[in-house]
Amino acid sequence: MRILLITKIFPNEINPGQAPYNRRQFAALSRYCDLDVFATIPWFPGASRFSRWAISTRAPHEEVIDGMPVRHPRFLYLPRVAPCLNGPLYAASMLVELARRHPAPDVVVGSFAYPDGFAAVCLAALLGVPSVVKVHGSDIDVLSRQPAVRPALSWGLRRATRVVAVSRPLAEGVHALGVPRDRIDVVMNGVDRGVFRPRDRGEARAALGRPAGRRTLLYVGHLLRDKGALDAIAAFARIAPAHPDLDLVLVGGGADEPACRAAAARLGGRVVVTGHLRHDDVARWVAACDALVLPSHHEGTPNVVLEALASGRRVVATRVGGIPDVLTRPELGELVTPGDLPALSAAMARAASTPYDPDRIAALAGCSGWDESARSLFNAILVARGERPLPVAAPRQATEAAFSGRRRTVGPGSGGGGSPRGIAARAAQKLLASSGVHGGSGAHASSAASSSRALW
Repeated sequence: MRILLITKIFPNEINPGQAPYNRRQFAALSRYCDLDVFATIPWFPGASRFSRWAISTRAPHEEVIDGMPVRHPRFLYLPRVAPCLNGPLYAASMLVELARRHPAPDVVVGSFAYPDGFAAVCLAALLGVPSVVKVHGSDIDVLSRQPAVRPALSWGLRRATRVVAVSRPLAEGVHALGVPRDRIDVVMNGVDRGVFRPRDRGEARAALGRPAGRRTLLYVGHLLRDKGALDAIAAFARIAPAHPDLDLVLVGGGADEPACRAAAARLGGRVVVTGHLRHDDVARWVAACDALVLPSHHEGTPNVVLEALASGRRVVATRVGGIPDVLTRPELGELVTPGDLPALSAAMARAASTPYDPDRIAALAGCSGWDESARSLFNAILVARGERPLPVAAPRQATEAAFSGRRRTVGPGSGGGGSPRGIAARAAQKLLASSGVHGGSGAHASSAASSSRALW
C-alpha cells in the first residue's frame, strides 16, 4: 500500500530537531507500507526577507531522513491575512507537487488538523481514496477556537474518513467539532526505549559537566509562554532561596527564548538555558535530572513526559490534554493547574526532594515503543480503507500479504482518471474558489468527482 503523508511539522536540514515524534513514528510506519512524505514548507512572495520564513529558500527540496525519502514542497501561505484561504492554497500547492509523481497514493494522511489535514481531505477526494487526519494538540485546543479558522478546520475533520488523536481528551475535542466517535482513533506516541531508559544519574551529570552535589529540575520543549517555560522559571525563583543546591535547566528554543534568558540571568546562574539540542543530548539531560517540569497551558500528550517516565524520572506537569491519562499514579508525578505558580513551585520542591526508584517509575509507566505506535496508526489507516487491522506481526511481511495486487497507478491509459498533472490543472482553480472539484475520466476519476461533489 502506498501512503502519501503531508505535514509541515517535520524536520529538515535547516531545522533537524522539529517534531521528533513525527519523525520517529513515520520512520516506523514506513516499515509497514510505501510511504511518500511531503514535509511541506510555507512560502509567499518575499518570504526570504523575514527571518521566520527564510527557511523556504534555504531548505533542500528533497533529502533522506532515517532511510525515508522526504520531499519539501513549498505551499502558498498567507500569514495573518486570510487564514481561511490557507487550506485551499495548501491543497492546490500539493496538487501541483503531486502532478510530478507516479504512482498515486492509496491513502492520503495529513498530520495537523489545519491546513495539513484540510489539504489531505481535498487531495483524497480528488483521487477517490480515503483520508486520515492526525491531530496533535494545539490544532484542536488553540486553532479550532479561532473564528477565522474553525469552520474550515472542522469541515476537514468531519469529511475525513478517520481522525487519529494522540490522547483521549483530544479525541473528545475532535468529537465536539462534529466527528462521530466511531470515526476517531486514539493512537499515543511512542518512546525510543533504546535511548530513554533508566540510567545512572551521576554518570549522566558527569558527562554533561554538572557538579555531582547539585540537584536538577529539567524543562524540555519550546520556549514559549503558553508552554509554561516562563512559569517554570518564576516558580523556581520562589523556591530557589530555600534550596541552594537546586538548579533549573531549560532545553529548547523558541520565540520567548530571549525572555527566558533574561529571567534566568536574574537568578545568578541557577537557571541554565541550553537552546536546541540533539536527541541523544536531550536523553542525557533527562537521565541527569531529578524530575521533569512541564507547566504547559495546553497539550496533546507531550512526548517528553513519556520519555521522562521511560527514563525513570518523576514529572511535574499541568492538568491539561492527555497528561492526566499518563500520570495516573502519585508515584509517577504530580499535576497542577496551569498558571498556578504557588502550587507549581511547591510541587517542584517536592519532586526534587522526594527519593524514588527509577526502575519502578519506568515499570509503572509502561511506555510503548515507536513500532507499537506506528502499528496502531497503520491499523487506523487500514480501517479507513475498509480493511481488517493487522495482528501483532512482522511489519513488512504482514502488509505485503494483505495488499498484494492492490496498488494503483494514475496515468494515461491506466483507468486512474488521467495523470495527476491533469487533475491538478483542472482542480486547483476550483479548490481555491471552493466551488467544486472534478477529475478526469475512468473509474477512479468518477469516484473522485462523486466524492468531491459530496465533500464540497
